[in-house]
Amino acid sequence: MKSKSELIENKELLLDKAYGTLSGLAVGDSFGDAARSPENQFAYGITTDFKEGASWSTDDTEFGLLTAKILIDTKGNPTSGDVVDAWLKHVAGQDEFPRGGASEIEGVRNVKRGILPPYSGMYNAYSHSDGSAMRIAPIGIICAGEPEKAIALAEVDASISHYREGIWGAQAVAAAVSVAMVDGTIDEIIEAAKAAVPEDSWMRYTIEKVLSLIKENGNNPLMAWMPIHDALWTSYKAAAPEAVASALAVVKLFGDDFKMGVIAAGNFGRDADTIGAIVGGILGAKYGATAIPEKWLEKTRYPSGTCLAFTKGLDIKEMSDQLASLIK
Repeated sequence: MKSKSELIENKELLLDKAYGTLSGLAVGDSFGDAARSPENQFAYGITTDFKEGASWSTDDTEFGLLTAKILIDTKGNPTSGDVVDAWLKHVAGQDEFPRGGASEIEGVRNVKRGILPPYSGMYNAYSHSDGSAMRIAPIGIICAGEPEKAIALAEVDASISHYREGIWGAQAVAAAVSVAMVDGTIDEIIEAAKAAVPEDSWMRYTIEKVLSLIKENGNNPLMAWMPIHDALWTSYKAAAPEAVASALAVVKLFGDDFKMGVIAAGNFGRDADTIGAIVGGILGAKYGATAIPEKWLEKTRYPSGTCLAFTKGLDIKEMSDQLASLIK
């Protein structure tokens, strides 16, 4: 691994990795959303590229940009109060969330009632969802090489809408991105994610389970594919222990290449946009924007505001540059 100081000294690499992370989140989100559509599944079976047409984004990208904005506005030192203020400003003012996650909707409703973190996340029927894990990659950017700091900041962000497994899922992803930013190996990235999660948790169980299944199947993606799905299946498809463990399984099996990783994540089934967003953020941090097809970068660069209206037209590259400037 590189040291944080080595990364900071190489400004071109730093900017490339920051852009790779934030764009990777957006690419994985949109790709997964496309791949899981009945139209694509009927036409292609396996989706390997974006079709022609307008760009779009879902709640994964747009809540990720909300996390990024909070970090930028607070110069990388957000408090729980800062998170609440930003959600009241950018989320609570909307009457509807066409593509909003259930955990986020419940969280903002609690805040509007005066129920503040950690209770807004604790008193939440969807507190174990993957909604915090999907949005947390920007924290990994500013905490490059500092997974413990990433874990702490992830709790600050996630607690408005999540509790226990939902927070641990966010912490695992933030730590993974943090280590990927300084060129950690795939195994080091996964170990960082595991270390963020309590040993006796459901999340730790599912991560260990997928790793054991991969090993039992000789690290063969096709042989491990169905057993992983069978082992992780939950009645609520957006449960963090299922989605985060699925994403880490994809990183383990396909993490040598950004494009292949996102294709595998998008076609993984279940909550594919979130699995794609997590995989895209981690592998984007490891390999940088130069590893992402140019047309994918441009297609997803300006969000559509499908869920959060304030994100429409924001420049992901510009925001990633601002996040990179916070790394000290």
